[in-house]
Amino acid sequence: MPVEAPDNVALVTGASRGIGLAIAEALLDAGMSVALNGRDESRLGNAAAALEERFPGRTLAVPFDVADLAAQQAGVARVLERFGRLDLVVANAGVGAFGPVDELDEATWRRVIDTNLTGAFFTVKATAQALKETGGMLVTVASLAGVNFFAGGAAYNASKFGLVGFSQAAMLDLREQGVRVSTILPGSVATGFNDRTVSEADGWKIQPGDIADTVLYLWRMPARTLPSKVEIRPTRPRRG
Repeated sequence: MPVEAPDNVALVTGASRGIGLAIAEALLDAGMSVALNGRDESRLGNAAAALEERFPGRTLAVPFDVADLAAQQAGVARVLERFGRLDLVVANAGVGAFGPVDELDEATWRRVIDTNLTGAFFTVKATAQALKETGGMLVTVASLAGVNFFAGGAAYNASKFGLVGFSQAAMLDLREQGVRVSTILPGSVATGFNDRTVSEADGWKIQPGDIADTVLYLWRMPARTLPSKVEIRPTRPRRG
């Protein structure tokens, strides 16, 4: 099984808050060095600074938009320059937009698809060579919305259905080159996704730390074993 040695390095996209931040914190706590990515430089800087206080010398903030391939490549180059390698990449960055398909405008459609689907493709393009060199792992964070469609979810469903298919195809391609690929499909998670406010009423939901634990579980699996797709649901979902 992989060991969180001091030279193990991870990159987590969408890590300035929520699931991504919980994943970054868990990986640091397990002994890895972690590069955190986000679009909002201020929020990302604050998150990285707080973690740096607890894990000195093992964090790096790399702000970029995952929908920009050149920016991702430059960010990965910074990670390699700082830490010298890349063992684990978590493609977590995502946005949501919901409403009837006939009211969905082009800009919103493109923003969701470009971030959630094309952004993951660009993450693979930017990191695949480094992961091949270490025999590393890629984890994409999709959603149960990638296997279950719902009214008002045209753009989000399309992006997550696409991400699940993309991830599974990437798994088949990259495992031949020593890179393991898994995708996590969470249900309702208690986060500030889409700028909502988390409250005690969200206690029944999956917690961000639960997804972080799943990433660690996947990373620690024996190299001969690959859980390629993991669906996670609240144990007792709220009805109505």
